[in-house]
Amino acid sequence: MNATQILSEEHQNILKVIAAIEKECEKLDSGQKIDEDFFTRSIDFIRNYADKFHHAKEEDILFKEFCKDTSKVHCNPVDQMLHEHNVGREFVKGMEKNIKNKDKKKLAENARGYARLLQEHIFKEDNILYPMTDEAIDEKRQKSMLKQFDEAEKKFSKGTKEKYVKLAKEFETRK
Repeated sequence: MNATQILSEEHQNILKVIAAIEKECEKLDSGQKIDEDFFTRSIDFIRNYADKFHHAKEEDILFKEFCKDTSKVHCNPVDQMLHEHNVGREFVKGMEKNIKNKDKKKLAENARGYARLLQEHIFKEDNILYPMTDEAIDEKRQKSMLKQFDEAEKKFSKGTKEKYVKLAKEFETRK
């Protein structure tokens, strides 16, 4: 397995949570009250699994390796990917603010904005950036990235990854 395959697998967990967020927004539209526990747990997942665990490996390892030598690729989408990570963080801040304010409409707007952004973002990474990366980065650097990924994962307390994978699976079966 290489670095981009690991990241693509992590995307599947993120997409499960996004699908649950979209379902919860539909509930808000139908008049249900804000499920603060659900949204708080979703934000925890986003901030810790998607951002600190997943995006950290992208931003601190994969993107940096990719940018070391872009002579083999026709463009460099890294700046756009970084921009989208930041836009996503702003949507999450909006979600958190609107849970506290009990503003269903704005909560749903921010949650849907995050969901759409990440769905498109993940598509671009899985289908454009990652294949470009696999072509551009030689086997030696690929192996180095895997070691760096292992080191990055060790920075998290034991069981953290598993906790969030379990949460994604729980949300996937949520009605």
